[in-house]
Amino acid sequence: MAAETTAADLRDALDEGRLVQASTLLAPLDVDDTIEALYRLPRAAQAVAFRLLPKDRSLDVFERVDPALQRDLIETLADAEVAAVFAALDAEERVRVVEELPAKVAKRLIQSLAPADRAQTAVVLGYPAGSVGRRASPEYVRVFADETIGAALDRVRAQPNDDESLYTLPVVDRQRRLVGLIGLRELVTTPGDELVGAHMGEAIQVVSDADEEEAARECLDHRLLSLPVVDHEDRLVGLLRIDDAAHIIDEAHREDAARAGAAEPLTRPYLLTSVFTLTRSRIVWLLVLAVSAILTVNVLEIFEATLDQMVALALFIPLLTGIGGNTGSQAAVTVTRAIAMSEARGRDIGRVALKEATTGLLMGTLLGAIGFTVATLVYGIEIGWVIGLTVVAICTMAATVGGAMPLVAKSIRVDPAVFSTPFISTFCDATGLIIYFTIARAVLHL
Repeated sequence: MAAETTAADLRDALDEGRLVQASTLLAPLDVDDTIEALYRLPRAAQAVAFRLLPKDRSLDVFERVDPALQRDLIETLADAEVAAVFAALDAEERVRVVEELPAKVAKRLIQSLAPADRAQTAVVLGYPAGSVGRRASPEYVRVFADETIGAALDRVRAQPNDDESLYTLPVVDRQRRLVGLIGLRELVTTPGDELVGAHMGEAIQVVSDADEEEAARECLDHRLLSLPVVDHEDRLVGLLRIDDAAHIIDEAHREDAARAGAAEPLTRPYLLTSVFTLTRSRIVWLLVLAVSAILTVNVLEIFEATLDQMVALALFIPLLTGIGGNTGSQAAVTVTRAIAMSEARGRDIGRVALKEATTGLLMGTLLGAIGFTVATLVYGIEIGWVIGLTVVAICTMAATVGGAMPLVAKSIRVDPAVFSTPFISTFCDATGLIIYFTIARAVLHL
């Protein structure tokens, strides 16, 4: 509520040109409150408010806002202001900004950098989009296995670094190959004439072209302050810091949540997103689902004669399609989460399919028994058998498909979230109806 009040007062002050008052309103806010207040302002007012921030806080704010707002600020601020902020960013943060900008603007910003900063940024840009190499920082302090603890400490002091990567240092050989890790505490508490290699621990590492989300989970699962990133020859190329890993996972969760609801994730806060952007984020998925739903209509048309002979069958269609869709969605969500937590991989598809088929069969048997009893009491035993057997078959099919599809997607390097709940529900609807009418024809001799 405080942020809402501040944003409203700030907007009024900016609209009326009272910049001193606007600066006074911004002064007591921490970085989080400042970001929230910026999100509640119109685009033009955001740039003015950003200019009123102290230099140190403006950099912290720029690093933490989403790429869409970064792009807006760059397009609105003067070239000198943009160049100063851009140069102060870490190399991996510059790459994130560049990815959101038009090519001409991105090129101009990179050319404004000092040669050393430009070289670091170019290195990070050389890795594929979505790889951990794009998110790893090439700025780090390293020590050598064959040097003394005292020499290593001198190296740390000579290369000041104030982020969390300083507390766990990568240990390399003279060819820059990663051989281990050593904590700053070990360096400080160990006699200076002993060798670093005698006190280093084993290094958990990832290859630079590995998926950024998998690498981020590796970092968080092992509770590492920084995760070494190496090339295919084990040469150290950068560190994935824990705050960047957390940010990657947060982005992935937002994307999965949006796609589970048949929409693309928004790149900026909802109230600042245009109607056109909202429509674009949803319409593609709705078109895909509409085309998929045609399958259900075609199935009903194929079995139209069967429905004419036994009208009562139509009454159970919503029940059966609902059970199939929900069963498939439950399995898909469970397996997608298992993939995200590195508990299931593409090679496990057989085990997952068998487990979900068994689970679906058990659930189908329990639900089918209930369906058989109710349908028999109302419509007779033949209809009861049709409903009972169909529920068993649909639950087994839906759970198997719902569990396997995310792993298939992962194996062909497609985001498992693409196979979202609405898509699987539509697939199970069409397939479930085919199973339903096939069983009905066999049992009722239609």
